[in-house]
Amino acid sequence: MAMARASSGIQYPERFYAAASYVGFDGSTSPTKSITSKFSNSTALLLYTLYQQASIGRCNIPEPSSWKIVEHSKWASWNQLGNMSSTEAMRLFVKILEEEDPGWYSRASNSIVDPVTDVQMNHNSKVEPVVENGNSYPETKPISAENGSQDRIQDKDVVIEGFGSVTVHDQWIAPPISGQRPKARYEHGAAVVLDKLYIHGGNHNGRYLNDLYVLDLSSSTWSRIEAKVDSSTESSSSATLTPCAGHSLIPWENKLLSVAGHTKNPSENIEVKVFDLRTTTWSTLKTYGKPPVSRGGQSVTLAGTSLVIFGGQDAKRTLLNDLHILDLETMTWDEIDAVGTPPSPRSDHAAAVHEERYLHIFGGGSHATCYNDLHVLDLQTMEWSQPTQLGEIPNARAGHAGVTVGENWFIVGGGDNKSGASETVVLNMLTLTWSVLTSVEGRVPVASEGLSLVVSSYNGEDVLVSFGGYNGHYNNEVYALKPSYKSTLQSKVIENPKADSVSAVHFATNPTQDVKSEFEAGNEGKIRESVVDNVDSTKLKGDLITVLKAEKDELESSLSKEKLHAVQLKQDLAEVEARNSDLSKELQSVRGQLAAEQSRCFKLEVEVAELGQKLQAIGTLQKELELLQRQKAASEQAALSAKQRQGSGGVWGWIAGTPPPS
Repeated sequence: MAMARASSGIQYPERFYAAASYVGFDGSTSPTKSITSKFSNSTALLLYTLYQQASIGRCNIPEPSSWKIVEHSKWASWNQLGNMSSTEAMRLFVKILEEEDPGWYSRASNSIVDPVTDVQMNHNSKVEPVVENGNSYPETKPISAENGSQDRIQDKDVVIEGFGSVTVHDQWIAPPISGQRPKARYEHGAAVVLDKLYIHGGNHNGRYLNDLYVLDLSSSTWSRIEAKVDSSTESSSSATLTPCAGHSLIPWENKLLSVAGHTKNPSENIEVKVFDLRTTTWSTLKTYGKPPVSRGGQSVTLAGTSLVIFGGQDAKRTLLNDLHILDLETMTWDEIDAVGTPPSPRSDHAAAVHEERYLHIFGGGSHATCYNDLHVLDLQTMEWSQPTQLGEIPNARAGHAGVTVGENWFIVGGGDNKSGASETVVLNMLTLTWSVLTSVEGRVPVASEGLSLVVSSYNGEDVLVSFGGYNGHYNNEVYALKPSYKSTLQSKVIENPKADSVSAVHFATNPTQDVKSEFEAGNEGKIRESVVDNVDSTKLKGDLITVLKAEKDELESSLSKEKLHAVQLKQDLAEVEARNSDLSKELQSVRGQLAAEQSRCFKLEVEVAELGQKLQAIGTLQKELELLQRQKAASEQAALSAKQRQGSGGVWGWIAGTPPPS
């Protein structure tokens, strides 16, 4: 076997480590002091953010207190990069350094030894795996093309074919693709991981498929993955390799999750199959709780660390509109009874999450009709709503595909059982306004039902990639569109310019502050060689600086307004305190009056008691008086009777000659 020696400069990730060491992120000196002495504030902030993303990965540290302005602003800047791959951040870091300091490598090369790599000249050489955040991903081996030749994978820095041919915006183009194409299909699963598009399963002429293909977006080459089965998992041989269609393929960490789907012999409940990208092995995910009923044509959306499953059609062709959530941290199912009016039962609809909170459901179909309604579920309050749609509302459709770029939701394909939808439409999820991005003519695969749509990055720009579909015949073509909307990469970096501007000002005014502990965490991530897109860093930096300046002025204006508002609040507080003092005095006065009234009432009660006693004595005297009066009357009556008796005896005595008594 012939061998050749190559030493054309250091490659990634060593080139990134050398650049980071040159900038001052090697821990030998204070990184903040070193970086601010060489670069402008905005460049220093951008290099710091990209270094954290490249060396550690996604921001996973707790949000600092808002009172710690510097720490919070740097955390916010890093957090805005989201799931940007480490390799992409590494390449962007070096690209910006080369533009700011073109001679950095020559000055740093005195302490750098160019590695010597043995290159095997035959086409069967084994490619080392790519390591991302400590997880290795095997480089798939290209399968020979139909003519027996094997396509050669080139570095992205020199590739001008494939997706490099997509030079215009807002137009669907079929880039040249090499390698063994997958069988034509629709209702398959698709996902992008590290610039590789994975296609799994689907439907071809009524037959369900279970194969797995990968399209290397950097070399535009198809490969078939010969997947294995994890025999240690129970019933894995019957579950993980079952052909299916209408399922959902979700990237999660270093795995692909295949959720639900129609099968020839459906199970009772939804099964989640896991493909490990490191070991190329299928297994069945063990979950807890009550899983949803088996189905296909549902929507599965990743929101944070949860999968949100809505709708679909079960094995008995019953349409569903139930809502379930699978927590990927606890692997527990939970059925959600949301308030409000949910979408009507449907399948083959599209779903997207905005700001990790709002689940959007668009379109879909029933057995008799298709829909073009829009429903929104608040994942915090679990409440459905049907907002008013603005702009050019799309026609009813089902079987379409969607993908988000920032706040923009791109919808492609679908149909109404009569014809395919030729328009590619965009929904601004902030304003809920529709617009038509482009339109195709004829039976183009992007006007198909059951196609897939993903978003990737090429040369620093977002690229929409569609595959497959059915529009009267089954398709296996790849189409690409470069939207004229702001790049996901740029939007993530400048999405929170207020916090970034505060951090940039801190770098300029406090260069001696030691933030070494924050940078030393970068040594934990060991990233090996991976070919990534070149990024147009000049435009990114220019946009970032412009936005930072504008937002800095806006922040200063807002700060002045807040200060005036604070002064007004202080005045209002003084008035309230004065009023409170007056009320306190008035309350004391009322309390004094109340005490005086209570004393007066006590005296009155004493007088009333004395009068009561007097009245009681008067009653007794009155009774005695009445008794005396009765005794007097009786005495008088007795005396009168006696007198009458005496007077009667004297007359008769006189007549009889008896002398009256003396």
